[in-house]
Parts: sequence; structure tokens; C-alpha cells
Amino acid sequence: MATEVNFCGIRLRNPVIPASGTFGFGLEMADVYDLDVLGGISLKGTTREARFGNECPRIAECPDGMINSVGLQNPGIEVFVKEKLPALRKIYSGAIIANISGFSEDEYRECCEKAAEAPEVDIIEVNISCPNVHGGGLAFGTSAKAAAAVTHVAKSVSTKPVFIKLSPNVTDIVEIARACEDEGADGLTLINTLLGMRIDIARRRPVIANRYGGFSGRAIFPIALRMVNQVARACRIPIMGCGGVATAEDVIEMMMAGATAVQVGAENLRDPYACKRIAEELPEVMSRLGIKDLTEIIGIV
Repeated sequence: MATEVNFCGIRLRNPVIPASGTFGFGLEMADVYDLDVLGGISLKGTTREARFGNECPRIAECPDGMINSVGLQNPGIEVFVKEKLPALRKIYSGAIIANISGFSEDEYRECCEKAAEAPEVDIIEVNISCPNVHGGGLAFGTSAKAAAAVTHVAKSVSTKPVFIKLSPNVTDIVEIARACEDEGADGLTLINTLLGMRIDIARRRPVIANRYGGFSGRAIFPIALRMVNQVARACRIPIMGCGGVATAEDVIEMMMAGATAVQVGAENLRDPYACKRIAEELPEVMSRLGIKDLTEIIGIV
């Protein structure tokens, strides 16, 4: 079975990629299993300055999912480039995806430039779900104009493929996807988490200290699949599909909807071996479905 996919000229041994924020910097999982079973790794979201993150509690359980409001806790771009990336490359030969976040265009520019200059980075994934501090606090990803502006900034400083990670908390995700494509994005990642909430009915207050958080897990898979399919039918650039993926069958379904590679997020937190299991089960599922080469099924629906 041919599980390899070509991603903007980058060969992935398979399409399975742990999603940003669910696999740390890869280093944390190196003693759990051989990371080289993975097609790529999307590393923890990185900002210009180190961030401690939001107040606790930051996690709320939900049926078939979870809500998180971690708040981009990370050591900052300098530590990321000088320490995390070299350490990971020593033990991992697959595609390294730098996930960049920011609260202004200048911050995106600086972080994308430093990530692009790092020899270990293969792809830059730009998270546009952050609030624009100079634009009234609305997330960059909720406006086609703002999303295009961040795409332009990232592309202006990177010769490496730039993927824009789209927020599902919008009226028309296709409009925003097209705006990113028109501004030169090499690819798109979707979807990021949905906005959710849980209430502690005994204490009569929100479970999450920050009140709302990102809802992820198996429950959002149909929504993610629909959005991937909508964007794949409207755009010509490759897609990393994510949102509720938990099995090899889910990977096949995402690829049929239009994804070239597939990220696994919340399932890693429930089962640390999830990505390894999915990658190892993929050939058997392909055989059962009569699929000889994964590239044959991308966007067939």
C-alpha cells in the first residue's frame, strides 16, 4: 500500500500529523514511541515572547471531546529556534511544521521570519485564531481582509511553504480560505477549535477560568469534514484536514473530502499512542477498501 503523499514538494511517509498543541514540541513524546512513524509533526504554537498562558482551570471535559483555554503557553520564538528545533531534528527525520501565533502583524512577521530561517523547519503553519490587539480584539481569522493581511506578511518573509490555519468560528470559511489563497498561501489547515463553554452547575460558574475555550474532539469531526470539503471544492491549494480525527478510517474520510494530509489533535490527549496506531492501521484499512495509493482518493467526493 502506498501511504506516501507529496506536500508542496515535501515527501511525507504517510499523511498522519499530530496537531499543534497536542504533541508539545515532539520531544515530550520521544520516549513514548519512535517519532519516525509520523508523516510530520505540527509543533506547539509559538509567539514572540514567552507566555505562561491563561489562568486555571483551563480544561473542561465534554462528551466525545474537550474544551481548552491554555492560552498559547510557550517559551517564545528564540527558545523555539535555538533549542527546541535542533533537539527535535536530532531524533526525528520527518516534516517539522512550525506553528506560529501572534497578536499583531508585526509579531507574525518577526516569528515567521525566524521560523523560516531555521534549517529544521519544513513548513510554517500560521494560526490566525489569535485576537488582533490593534484591530479591536477580533481574531484575525474571522475577517477575510485580516486573514489576507497575515498571509501577505508571512509570505513576504518565508521561502518555505506557508499554511494558514483557519478558524471555524466564522459565517463563511470559504471566503476566508479564498482570501488567503489569493494572497499567496501555499496551503490551508482546517479546522481550528470551535468556541465552547461548560458550566459547573453546583458552583454556578463557568468551568473554564477564561469562561470560553476551544472545543475539540470526536464530536466536531462532521463539522470539520464539511468545512474541508467546502474549501477543497473552492480552492486549488493543498489542505491539512483536522478536527475530531481519531481513527485510520477518519483519515481516509478526510482525504476523500479533500485533505492531502490529516492532523490528529485531541485524540492524542486521550490516547498518547493515537497517531502511531492510526499510521500503523492505515495500510490495513486501505487494503480493506481497495485503495492502493492514497493520492488516488484525495478530494474524490
